[in-house]
Formats: sequence, structure tokens, C-alpha cells
Amino acid sequence: MGRVARGWYLATVSLRVVRSDASLTAIVVLGGIASGATAIGFLVPAAVAYSIEETWLAGIIAAVGVYLATLVATYFAVALAVAAADVLDGRDATVGGGTAVASQRLGAIAGWALVLTTVNLVIQLLRSRAGILGSLLLGAATVAWGLATFLVVPIVALEGLGPLAALERSTSLFRQKWGEQLVGTASIGVLFALLGTLPAVALVFLGFASGSETLAVSLIVVGVLLAVAAGVLGSAARAVFSVALYRYASGRGPTGPFTEQDLETAVARKGA
Repeated sequence: MGRVARGWYLATVSLRVVRSDASLTAIVVLGGIASGATAIGFLVPAAVAYSIEETWLAGIIAAVGVYLATLVATYFAVALAVAAADVLDGRDATVGGGTAVASQRLGAIAGWALVLTTVNLVIQLLRSRAGILGSLLLGAATVAWGLATFLVVPIVALEGLGPLAALERSTSLFRQKWGEQLVGTASIGVLFALLGTLPAVALVFLGFASGSETLAVSLIVVGVLLAVAAGVLGSAARAVFSVALYRYASGRGPTGPFTEQDLETAVARKGA
């Protein structure tokens, strides 16, 4: 089975878990609204400050906004991982149960959000100044960073480790289970993004090409809703998969509808 086919299969398995409990989708929606509102609340003042040439103030406000939005998103990601673990174990998940555990982990969440914000800002800064070779190297570094951090959220959620300890454990689990020569995991979130984005773009294009204002607005609205729905389902499915992969890597074996082969082949090695 190719990497794309493997990723699609794991996405469908994860989606079945998501559909079995509405709380998973609810947590994603709440997290998206909260983090989006936080970002807008700071980026608008940053834009105003920039427009009046207060660039240093704009930079500070924007950086604070990015950090707080990342913190809120991470908070709900941890709540989602807790809820996903409940569903995989056959229990009913609740929004309150997930957020209660996330609140207990708030210190670790704040620390991890700071790490994510710092690394992402540094990568963006370097990418803006890098040439072709530099961009390729940064691309490889970004893939490695994504792999090293893939299990951090479920580790914070289910083990309660701090940010650096969770990062170290995430990297260690991958190396112990699959070895050093790794190139990535199944891209469930990317698949859902493509499924939502491509039809959405096609609908928007058809709307503008139709010549009818009413039809254009209708198609654009449907396209946006489709993209948002795919993003929500993709986030929830990715959370389910990350919890299942974390449990498998930590020695608990396959969980929920995932088989040992599903999880063993979910991580790609070089030359595979």
C-alpha cells in the first residue's frame, strides 16, 4: 500500500471514530472559534499600529497575539486528545471532561505553546531570507520537527509531562519503535485539507464564472462551508490517530479500530 493510500485508509478509520461521538467535533469547533477570536483580537490592533508606522509596537502586539492564539489552540488540542482517548476506550466523551484535564495541564500547555510559537516564528523568519537551497533545508527541518512533535499533545494530555519532557519522550518513542531513518507519518490532516480545499476552489471558480450573482454567492458559501467542515473533521481525525499511535509506540498495542499493521506502517522510513 502506497503512502497516500495508507494515509487515506487511516483517515477513514479515524473518521469512523470521530463520527461515533459528537464531542470530538464540538471541541474542534470551539477551539477554532476561540483561537480565531484571540488572533483577530490582537492582529487587528497590530495592523492599526503598523498603519501608523509604529512597527515595533505592531510587532509586539502581533507576537503576543500569535502566542495566545497558539496557547488557546493547544489547550483545545489537549482537551481533544483526552476526549479521543475516551472514545477509543469505548467511553462517552464530553467537552467538559476534556477541558477539565486540559485546565489541569495549563502550565505544560503554556510552555509548549511558547516553544511552538518561537520555533514557528524562527522558521518563518529564516524562510523569508533563505534562497532555494536554504528553503529546501528548512523544508527538511520542518518535516523533522513535525515528526518529532507529533506525539507531544497526547503525551501532555495523557501523561501530564512538561513541554520539553514531552518533546523528548515523543522523539524517543519514535526512535525506539521505528528507528532513526524516518521521513514522516501518514498525513491525515493534509488529505482532509485537500478534500476540502480543492472542491471549495472549484465551486468558487464556478461561482465567478457563472455570470449569476445569486448562483455565485451560493456556490462560494457552499465552498467555504465545505472547506471548514473538512478542516474540522480532519483535525478531529488527526487527534484520534495521534492518540492511537502514541499508545502503540508506548507499548500498549493497537487501540480502538486500529490494527497493529495499521499503526506499524503509519510511519514511513527512508527507502520504504
